Order: sequence, then C-alpha cells, then structure tokens
Amino acid sequence: MKNIILSALLLFSVFSSAQIKGTITDEKGNPLPFVSVFEEGTYRGTTSNEQGQYQLQVKEIGKNKIVFQYLGFKTQKITVSPDSKNLTLDIKMQEESFSLNEVVIDPKNNPANAIIKSAIANRKENSEKTSRFTADFYSKGILKVKDLPKKILGQKIDLGPDLSSNLDSTGTGILYLSETLSKISFQKPDKLKETIIASKISGNNNGFSYNTAALSTYDFYDNTLEFDVNLISPIASNAFNYYKYKLEGSFYDDNKHQIYKIKVIPKRDKEPVVEGYIYIVDDSFAIYALDVDIKGYRVKNEFTEVMNLKQSFSYNAENKIWSKNAQTLSFNAGGFGVKFSGQFNYVYSNYEFPDSFSKKTFGNEIVAFDLNANKKDNAFWNEIRPIPLTLEESTDYTKKDSLQIIRKSKKYTDSIDAKNNKFKVWDILRGYDYKNTFKKYSFKYDGLLNLTSLSFNTVQGFNLDSGFSFKKWNEENGKTTSLSTTFNYGFSDERLRVIGEFSHRFNNINYATIYVSGGTKTAQFNSAEPITKFVNSISSLFFKDNYIKLYNLEFTQISYTQDIANGINLNAKLGYEQRKPLFNTTDYSFFKRDDIYSSNNPLAPNDFNTPAFDPHHLIKTGLNARINFGNKYISRPDGRYNFKDEKYPTIFLAFEKAFAASEKKYEFERIGAAVQYDLKLDNKGVLGMNLKAGKFFNAENISFIDYRHFNGNQTHIGTTDRYLNVFNLMPYYTNSTNDRYFEMHLEHNDMGYIMNKIPLLNLLKSTMNIGFHSLAIPDRKPYSEFTVGLDNLGFGKFKLFRVDYVHSYQAGVQQNGVVFGLKILNVLD
Repeated sequence: MKNIILSALLLFSVFSSAQIKGTITDEKGNPLPFVSVFEEGTYRGTTSNEQGQYQLQVKEIGKNKIVFQYLGFKTQKITVSPDSKNLTLDIKMQEESFSLNEVVIDPKNNPANAIIKSAIANRKENSEKTSRFTADFYSKGILKVKDLPKKILGQKIDLGPDLSSNLDSTGTGILYLSETLSKISFQKPDKLKETIIASKISGNNNGFSYNTAALSTYDFYDNTLEFDVNLISPIASNAFNYYKYKLEGSFYDDNKHQIYKIKVIPKRDKEPVVEGYIYIVDDSFAIYALDVDIKGYRVKNEFTEVMNLKQSFSYNAENKIWSKNAQTLSFNAGGFGVKFSGQFNYVYSNYEFPDSFSKKTFGNEIVAFDLNANKKDNAFWNEIRPIPLTLEESTDYTKKDSLQIIRKSKKYTDSIDAKNNKFKVWDILRGYDYKNTFKKYSFKYDGLLNLTSLSFNTVQGFNLDSGFSFKKWNEENGKTTSLSTTFNYGFSDERLRVIGEFSHRFNNINYATIYVSGGTKTAQFNSAEPITKFVNSISSLFFKDNYIKLYNLEFTQISYTQDIANGINLNAKLGYEQRKPLFNTTDYSFFKRDDIYSSNNPLAPNDFNTPAFDPHHLIKTGLNARINFGNKYISRPDGRYNFKDEKYPTIFLAFEKAFAASEKKYEFERIGAAVQYDLKLDNKGVLGMNLKAGKFFNAENISFIDYRHFNGNQTHIGTTDRYLNVFNLMPYYTNSTNDRYFEMHLEHNDMGYIMNKIPLLNLLKSTMNIGFHSLAIPDRKPYSEFTVGLDNLGFGKFKLFRVDYVHSYQAGVQQNGVVFGLKILNVLD
C-alpha cells in the first residue's frame, strides 16, 4: 500500500508540472553535452544529453530563473515569463574568461596549494552539510562495442541472435541501455535506502536495472573513492603526498562566488590518483565541480584504458549548501582487439536536508522496487525523463523493444532452436546440445571425446568423462531444476564409474535448494581437493610426482540449503558412504621413466602393498551455517540479491557426525568454526584473514579419510588468486589430525601502496603480498610459514601471474621455496 501511495504522489507531481526544454550550444552552434540546468532557489535540475538537448520539470512556468552551468563557459541565468505548460528555450553559452588578477601571487608559494589546504581544512564542515539528505535520483547507462572482430584467438565470436542484431556490419553498436528513476534517503558514511519508482532496459521487458544510487556514490570529501583500488581524493588529508597543483585562473558565478580552477597533477604515475581539474569556491572552499580522468592501470584494472568522472554542484542561497546535481562517469576499455565504451549519467534533484532520520529509515534492505516499476509506458518516461534520449538511444529502444516481442514468440524461438539443435554425426564424439527456449529447458550430451575432462593419475591412468544433463528454469519465480549423470572411465584400471545428481532451487528469495546425488567415484582423502586434476596430471606425467591420493567411494547423499534469516544460511546433509582402498595401476610418464611413483597410501608412500585403511561403510550427517553480519540486500519482484557488508567478518559453523558404521570405531563427532575477514586499510591495501578451529570427539580409531586434512602444496604451483586457505610448502597429509586443531592464514596485499613508490619496480604495476600461515595440533610442534611476493604480474593487460618466496618452519626443520601462481588454472579446472 505504501508503494502504491508513493507512486500515485509521484505521478501526480509529474503530470501536474510544467516542462522547459531546448538545446544548448556554444557560440559556433556546437552542442554542449552534460550542461547542468536547474531552477534557481530550488533543487529541481537536470543535465543536457550528448546532443546538447535538455528538459527540465518545474512546478509552473512564470518568472522562473533557470540557471545553465557548464565548466569552461559563463554561467547563464534566464528568467522565463508565463507562457504555457511547456516552453522551448534554446541557449547559446559563451566561453568563460579565466583571470589571475584576483589572486595575489607570491613567487615563493604556490597559490593553488593555499587554496587546496583551505579546502582540506574545510572538508569536514562542507561534507557535513550534505551528510544527510533525501532526493530524487535518475540514472542512465549505456554500453557500446566498437570493431568487434569475427574471431578472438582463432575462436569464432557468437553473441547470439539478440546481441548480434544490435551491431552493424563493422561490429559496432549498443549492447546495453538502461534507465532508473528512484527516491533515495542517504546518511553518511554509508546508510542508504532507495526505492526505484521506474526501471527500463532496452529490449528487456523485465527491466530490473542495476543502475542504482549505491553504485554512483563518489564523494571527493572522503579521503578515498572506492574502485578496484581506492583512489586518493585531490583534497584528502594526505593529498599533498600524491598531487601537485596549479592554479589556472578564477571566475565568478551568477551568485558572485569566486571559483578557482585548479589543475590536479599526479606526483607519481603508477599511484591510485586522478588527474584533471577541481573547481573550489572561495570563502567556503566547497567543491564547485570536478572533471578528472582515472587511468585503468592506476586502479589495477588493466582492461580499462581511462575513465572520466565529472561532477557539478549547485548552490542554494537559502540554506547556503552546495549540493551535487549531476554526475557523469564515462570510460573506454578493451582487449583482444575489442573496444568498449560506456557512459553513466546521474541527476540528483528535489533535495531535502532533514536534521535527522527516524530509526526505521535505514535497514538491511538498501534497494526496493516499486510495484510495476518495470511496466511504465513510453508516455510516462517521455514526461519524466530529465535527460532527453539521443537519436541513437531512442532508435535502440524502438528497435529492441519491437524485436523483443518477436524474439519471445514461440514461432521465433522454435525456429532459432531448430537451427541450433540440428544433430550431426560428429556430435556423437564432440557432444550435443538441445534447447527449447520457449518452454525453458535444455539437454546436453558431453560426447565420447570430452577432451576437456581428460586427466591422469596413477590409480586410473588416463581417464575421461562423458555424461548427460537436463535443466529447466523459470526466471520469474526463480525455480531451477537440473538432472545429470557423469560417466568416468579409467583406461588403466579399466573401470567405469557413474554418478547421478539432482538439484532443485525453489525460489530466488531464500534460495531454498535440495540436492540429491549418488554413485561411484574416485575421491581424494582430503575432500577439499587441494591438488587439482590438471596440476596433478602435469606433475605426474612430466615430473613423476603423483601427489594426488585416491580411494573408491560408493555413496548416496541428500542435502538441503536455505537462507533462514537475513545473512544466515543453513545447510543440512545426510549420506551413506562405502569406502574401499585403491592401488596404483600404472607407472606411465612422459619423462623420468626410470623413477618410481610413490604409492597411493598417503601414510606410507613407499609401501605399495598396505592400504591406507580397511574397507568400511558409515552414515554421515552434517549441519553447516554461514553468518554474514550486517548483510545488505536488494529486493526485486523476481528475487532477493544479497551483498555482504564488508565491515563485518563472515562466520562459518559446522557439526559433523558419523554413525551406523560397519564397526563402532569409525563413528565420531566433530565441531568446527571459521572466521573470514578482509580488513581494508584505506589506500594501504587489504589484510585478509582466515581463522579455523575444530575438535573431534570419540575419534581415536576413525578412518584416515575422516581426519581433518589441511591444504598443503608440494607442486610449487599456486592456483588461486589469494593464499588464504593453503600452506604453500606443507606436504598434503603429514599434519592430518583426529583431535583438535587451529589454523591461521593472514595475507596483506598492499594494492600498490609500497610497489608504486619503488623506482623501476613500479613499472611492473604489481602489488606486494606479505603473508603468515600457522597450524597448531596436539603432540606436534606448530607449523609456520612466512611469505613475501609480487602479484598482478603479466604482459600488457593480462596480469595472471604471481610469485612468492616462502620460508616454513616446524620442529627445527626449515624449508625455503618459491611458489609460482598461475591464476589461469582457475579457468582450466
């Protein structure tokens, strides 16, 4: 009911207002994009589009003073007289004449420094003036591609019929176009409540856009701005460590404020800094406007070439507040010969600055969609849209919305599916996909030669997967059902193993999901699988190091998971397991053929006859909880989307029990807990933490399979982005325990804070990692590791490598080694 009333009030205000529109050009007739346009004495404003067109909603036309404000041009104030409900007002703007006459220049002192110091000194006071507000918010986002090649790395690019039709013959066109209109309440530093009144995506009648106010908050009054690496504000408390400044002149706005134009110059190229211009108001030293560039490599986003961020602020003489009325973020990016550009425009209007908010204003729900927010028609948008569409944008909406009706029809989807579903003889070997788009289900056959699954181990030799899968989905209610079976054949042990899996997700609200699986497979003693199939294959075939240790598992299991409260997820499982030992069946390798593989017994690598355990069976049950404190979420009609609050850690709790075993000695209980947290140190990097602890009960004689195993690494190859769950030099099974345990992983990534300041090394554009890892178990001395290394290494835009020096220590035994991180292995496995 509340949303209906809000929509009704908004519609009443829209259709009872008047509109002023027109085109803004320079004196030569060239259109001026992103000019701030607002009604003096109010917070009603907008901005012009790329073609200089604008439209401004006012309560009524009659002696309104309309202000046109644009960097580099003189601010104009036009008084309009009563005429009609709609008025066309075209404007020619004159270039601003910047002057240094008003500034007394001391040759010994840079005048820009004095202004910036005053801006820093007044930063807290100016920030406080806009620390609490409500406003109307509009955003428009567009993403374009240019010169899309036919192939990348020899592979044909297939965007599908929907996206492909958006591009012309040169591979250029709009990939994404979206708009939102919302009401926001905000309180610094990060409390936000946004209700989206209207949302629109070109070619998508669901229209639930992610263009929200939460993703557009760039506050230069803060010390840093959040990007991949936090950027230093030009008026941060430590700004003089990063920037030089040059006063290029000043001018007076229509309210007789003297505005200083100051060039912002980075001291060091590789630092997380901006460059461009900041405009500061004399006396109050508030921000008048910004026009800065952000180089992609400075924020460790190599595929982004440059981002441009513009902000403009308007002044209200009544409350003496400079508030942001418009913001534009544009960027150019690319890789593999593909070039992208994007632009996001934001307009803030109808501000109110309350003294306080009620306690119920802010909660964990940060964004909610009004009833039928995605169903607003063109008449609504044409009336309320503050930034007019360009011809290209208007054409894109018309074309895609029309095509969508066709492409969602049964006739069209069936014709496309019929083309793609044609079966060829080679599909018996390569695999086959079948899809029914209209009825929303698909079928997949992996083929007899599924080479992506090929791997090698000494138990099975070369082994290959094949299988079938079925999936059915419904985007509107979030239901998804999948059914699959996987066949694995080992060519050395000459054995076929089969597993089947079923899953059903009930909704996108609490993500209730049931899983059922069963069959026979080879399993690692450590269920966390610290060594991947790909790495083990290389290690075995090239270096004759068969680190992976396997046993035969026949099982059936059912599990259920659900979010039971905000930020709390529970997972319960029950399963039957029958375990049997396995032995090596092959000594094959590419090299070092005279060397001998270790046995498949992790407890006795030189004993080829004794199994690691006796065959047995048991039933295991488990209950796991994940708790995200302060969890935030977006509510949409088609689901709920969670966002972890990074100020708080994530806690994991676990209980495991084995019972009904073939022998009583195999039964046990275990409790465990873990805490994961990233401590963000502003622009000084991120300290990652992962602390784990647990305790076994009644487990003196349990199977080695059920011990607590820790993720070691003997291959000297790192396969993850971060090493917060691995001991880099520890053997895989030397510290396994059936008692209590505590492990700690700490890793600090400086995000370039140190490396950017070291000559020559800063050319690598890398980051430094310093880590400490420790494990404590009874009856053994603690195992400890110290690491230091460089991350974000690579060639050009591809930063896929990492190198770490590791020193380990346990019971007087010290080891030193180098771990080479290959992040691309995340994709291959």
